[in-house]
Amino acid sequence: MTSDNEIFNQAKLSSRDKAVVTDTTARAIISAEAQARELKTEKLKALRLQRAAEAPPEVEPAKKKRATPKTASRA
Repeated sequence: MTSDNEIFNQAKLSSRDKAVVTDTTARAIISAEAQARELKTEKLKALRLQRAAEAPPEVEPAKKKRATPKTASRA
């Protein structure tokens, strides 16, 4: 078990060292998130392509012809 002296009397880091640690950690997190996003995108794209290949082709409904208006007869 660690003693109290080891926990509370840790060597102080300079502000530059703290910045380096923070920067490294942040870059690692951002990189991991980007990699996870890319994997998810690839997976979703493959599923979308598979679904499109399995789906029957869409048939457009026939367009209705526009009815010509009836004109009033002159009498």
